[in-house]
Amino acid sequence: MTSIDTITLEVADPAAAERFYAAAFGLGTQLCLRASQEPTTGFRGFTLSLTVSQPADVNALIDAALDAGATSLKSAAKSFWGYGGVVQAPDGTIWKVATSAKKDTGPATRRVDEIVLLLGVADVAASKRFYVDQGFAVAKSFGRVYVEFATGSSPVKLALYRRRALAKDVGVSADGTGSHRIVVGGAAEPFTDPDGFTWETTSVAARS
Repeated sequence: MTSIDTITLEVADPAAAERFYAAAFGLGTQLCLRASQEPTTGFRGFTLSLTVSQPADVNALIDAALDAGATSLKSAAKSFWGYGGVVQAPDGTIWKVATSAKKDTGPATRRVDEIVLLLGVADVAASKRFYVDQGFAVAKSFGRVYVEFATGSSPVKLALYRRRALAKDVGVSADGTGSHRIVVGGAAEPFTDPDGFTWETTSVAARS
């Protein structure tokens, strides 16, 4: 089974991005930063989600992100599935912070339970077949709408969603051109998927 070891965001100013992510989310070794000046406009075709245990943690993380310079795309609010909000980091990456819980069970901790990389793809069925051929195991699949892959011990979950539906979910236009500005680490051999998302071999993957 293939899984994700690292997420590398390609940013114009790695030092500024490092300060932002340390202040906003406190993410550790799963998130890497790399300098890039590759042209990119509009929606980059992916989102990163932080899953937490209660609404208080959603509010704490979103407030920290906004204080560090993020832009609000969707204010934190209740929905039929739980509670969450969406922000855009200064480097352009879109982050969703959410919980399935609708009530707090204690004080806010800002602890992240899971990171989800959600790729917006043109054809969910075709991309699903591609990733299965790369060695990924399907955990959940809802026709041509959504696919979630098994992650094993990986701290990052991979899922596929239709590009336009993903953009709508986070409150932006689906239009966008140029670089995705993200590289995923964990492939046994480097590859690029049907939607142009690049995977590279990591040291962890190479030893497995």
